Amino acid sequence: MMRHPQVPQGCQLFAHKSIGSTSEEAKRLAEEGVAARAVVWAGEQTSGRGRHGRQWTSPPGNLYHSIIFRPDCPVAEASQLGFVVGVAMARAIRALSDIPVVLKWPNDLLVEGKKVAGILLDSSDDGAGGVEWVIAGIGVNIENHPEDLPDATNLRGYGASFSVEDLIEAFLPKLFDLLDEWQRDGFAPIRYQWNELTLEYGSLIDVKLPDRAVSGSFEGIDASGNLIVRHEGRLIYVAAGDVFPVSNSATGVS
Repeated sequence: MMRHPQVPQGCQLFAHKSIGSTSEEAKRLAEEGVAARAVVWAGEQTSGRGRHGRQWTSPPGNLYHSIIFRPDCPVAEASQLGFVVGVAMARAIRALSDIPVVLKWPNDLLVEGKKVAGILLDSSDDGAGGVEWVIAGIGVNIENHPEDLPDATNLRGYGASFSVEDLIEAFLPKLFDLLDEWQRDGFAPIRYQWNELTLEYGSLIDVKLPDRAVSGSFEGIDASGNLIVRHEGRLIYVAAGDVFPVSNSATGVS
């Protein structure tokens, strides 16, 4: 049975036992004018989705929620919210357990090289160079994961004893604190924290770009959130693509 978690002041929680997609519901609410920091949470999703329209399996026992943001920023900076969300979720999981979760560019969380959480951003511009709203959808495999995906896992398998509600209560205060920091100080402090929680620098990665694939060493993210890869002695800056870690002795990624 779902209990109603405690949420920070100024946060409105819309809880559903089951819903098609928390992000689609959040977009509907955003279009209706619901205030920023509203959260749509569901015990399960029947039409969850990931990046590039991929289906996201959403059975009961995991965390599925989407958050409405209304940042005062140019469209080009809205994607930085994905890093804000990632840092907050990684810190929340680490605060509740000793699971060594790490961040993978641009929007995944890994444990020993396997995906345990994903973040998906949607946005609408205001027609004047800014954004009307941004929706961050976050799914975390707490209780289970798709058994047919060898690169996926769940937190329970690593000893997590906390509930979905516990994770919501740990995550949202951290998220809103980081959101305030981002809006006040810009991306630099978020970038620093993200780089502290990501793969080990120098780790070998394969990067699938829209038109080609490259291999090289991971060098963090730049001041705009682009992935930095050292390939054949030079740095490549990647704005869009998929990353596949090859090896990482410190985090267990392989």
